[in-house]
Amino acid sequence: MSIEIKVPPLPESVSEATVVTWHKQPGDAVSRDENLVDIETDKVVLEVPAPSDGVLGDIKAGEGETVMADQVIGTLEEGAAAGSGGGGEAAKGASPASEAPAEAESTQAKGTGGGAAAAVQDTELSPAVRRLVAENDLNPQAIEATGPGGRITKEDVLRHMEGDSAGSGSKAEPAHPPTPPARDPSREAKEAEAAPGGAPPAAAGERTERRVPMTRLRQRIAERLVEAQQTAAMLTTFNEVNMKPVMDLRARYKEQFEKTHGVKLGFMSFFVKASCEALKRFPAVNASIDGTDIIYHGYQDIGIAVSSPRGLVVPVLRDADHQSFADIEANIADFGKRARDGKLTMDELTGGTFSITNGGIFGSLLSTPIINPPQSGILGMHKTQERPMVVNGEIVIRPMMYLAVSYDHRIIDGKEAVSFLVALKDCIEDPARLLLEV
Repeated sequence: MSIEIKVPPLPESVSEATVVTWHKQPGDAVSRDENLVDIETDKVVLEVPAPSDGVLGDIKAGEGETVMADQVIGTLEEGAAAGSGGGGEAAKGASPASEAPAEAESTQAKGTGGGAAAAVQDTELSPAVRRLVAENDLNPQAIEATGPGGRITKEDVLRHMEGDSAGSGSKAEPAHPPTPPARDPSREAKEAEAAPGGAPPAAAGERTERRVPMTRLRQRIAERLVEAQQTAAMLTTFNEVNMKPVMDLRARYKEQFEKTHGVKLGFMSFFVKASCEALKRFPAVNASIDGTDIIYHGYQDIGIAVSSPRGLVVPVLRDADHQSFADIEANIADFGKRARDGKLTMDELTGGTFSITNGGIFGSLLSTPIINPPQSGILGMHKTQERPMVVNGEIVIRPMMYLAVSYDHRIIDGKEAVSFLVALKDCIEDPARLLLEV
């Protein structure tokens, strides 16, 4: 029975998505709930699980293609065995190995060794693996299988060939040189984005250029940053904070804190708590504009900027003012891990009344952060650096951090922005204020 594989429902604010990666190819065996394909929206990457056990059939939307909600992007042959067919149409962007008809592969196998060919016929192998085995006259029974269900993967075959080469002291020559893989622009684009600077290193003397399509997330980031600068009357005010009190407190309690709560005590929880306290005192910084109205939020949902392989994302700590230090640290650590794995949900990336970004972890000493619409304020943290400071008429060395608050001058006056930052600074330099709420 053939089952349609469809794009999952998308949020109302998202009209389309992009196929990022197919984890299976036509003819591959799949298990129920196994991830088949990743689909990227402008906020998150959605996984599309297999609806049943079986074999992947046709792929109707290849990597890099734009798709809509509920669109059919492939088929699954329920209950079929791998290698038994089901992929009537070649996958777009698939390698030549996966496109080769099974009949042609069988003919090749017969011409390259009877015993191995018979083994190929009787083994459930994917088309790519079957062809590689046949071209190199290998016996599948001698290859160690590491794939799901004891299946042989392409990596298993290559590892087996490398082992034979090492044992014989020379590189094994295949009976038929394998066909070079087809050029995959979408995959090349992703590899280029993963490389430092967005492109692989060029040889000395070369003047190379590489055109790489933006990911959907990067397009959305670009749109929102331009929108923020064009629609908000954005200004930035600066101050500096002595980090010694917080650093001393952290050094004193960090081991006991971790033993008690099972999470490390960082600096971000102090800044989240200090921001909540300052936002309560200056509610305009926690407000937003809706048309000709100002919406004052009676809660503090703090967005935490997190770097991920796909770009900057801002998951939200809901009701951050009611969360403990341990809750904040645990949630931020979880956000960071799931951002790297592309597991953040749409709801976690939506909303927020104020944001915090920490460029200091990358070495930034000073910056002007851009507000995240429709929010009206954002705090920028920076690198802590020892500097000479005058305290009670004497020059002393203190670990100092520059702070920056960018704000929408349409609803936040300069006095409010400066006072907000001073209140936050006071809380960090005297952490007892966070407990006493003074």
